[in-house]
Amino acid sequence: MPADLPGMPESQEVLEENQDLYEHHRITADKGQGLLRIDKFLMTRIENATRNKIQQAARAGNILVNDRPVKPNYRVKPMDVISIVLSHPSRETEIIAENIPVPILYEDADLLVVDKPAGMVVHPAYGNYTGTLVNALAYHLQEVSPDKASDRTPFLVHRLDKDTSGVLLVAKNDLAQAKLAAQFYHHTIERHYLALAWGDFEEDNGTITGNIGRSPKDRKVFTVFPDDSQGRHAVTHYTVIERFGYVTLLDCRLETGRTHQIRVHFKHIRHPLFGDETYGGNVILKGTTFSKYRQFVNNCFEMLPRQALHARFIAFSNPSTGKWMEFASEPPNDILTVIEKWRKYKTA
Repeated sequence: MPADLPGMPESQEVLEENQDLYEHHRITADKGQGLLRIDKFLMTRIENATRNKIQQAARAGNILVNDRPVKPNYRVKPMDVISIVLSHPSRETEIIAENIPVPILYEDADLLVVDKPAGMVVHPAYGNYTGTLVNALAYHLQEVSPDKASDRTPFLVHRLDKDTSGVLLVAKNDLAQAKLAAQFYHHTIERHYLALAWGDFEEDNGTITGNIGRSPKDRKVFTVFPDDSQGRHAVTHYTVIERFGYVTLLDCRLETGRTHQIRVHFKHIRHPLFGDETYGGNVILKGTTFSKYRQFVNNCFEMLPRQALHARFIAFSNPSTGKWMEFASEPPNDILTVIEKWRKYKTA
């Protein structure tokens, strides 16, 4: 496993991604630290961390002491530098299993790869306690193993926005979640999105870098901050697939996984995603003022009443076998229809 990222301070730091559900802690033991098992030591230093969760992190190779993996029975010594990547599934509410069909692209003993439809919330939260992907997967897992129904709950390792469709990776146990969380943290998981953005891009390829955090003006939305003192580091790479003059079809590759990352980054470079109401893409931003054109764009908005964003591809190392696995999701009809309308409009 790679060592910690360079530049980390010699003190405790917590890094949390809302899309990639893990946290990273870096702790330096005191000079007077007595010998103590590392699982017990970390329980006293990390709020709400259970011994089982810490031991699973160790089994997954996610606990490093002085840049080397250790077992749960390692005894902490003075001035040890401890790094742990800890998965933390959301459990704010009781998960109620619901019989909701969800396309499953792959399943084994440790994980599920699902094709999330647009309009479905991933996890129960305030205002959305039922009808979520996790409710649906809880029912599926209980159907698969009814004798272990109480233990069969899905463990998220990343998320998709409600109105973003596409491929999503879900763990089926603590250990698999911990191993997948490490892959997200070290950016070894590969993710590609299909996006339709306003405007024409000068270059065929580009990278957007900018810290993302909640907007101080509106806590419901996120923004890019001008310096590194606020927000979380975020990087999005993009490649132009097809140009339609007023809008552009893009492949976006995530290096990090912040909440609303693609949507916020493209808003930041003045190319909001087509149809994105939250970030200003649901109005005509490019093109003529002719009524025929306005009607054409409004028709596209009606056909695609959400942001034009689809998680098209994910690749990762299987947490049990180490085998490299790749999965793709075809864009749904609403996105395909609007792309085809723009293609025809360009050539008309």
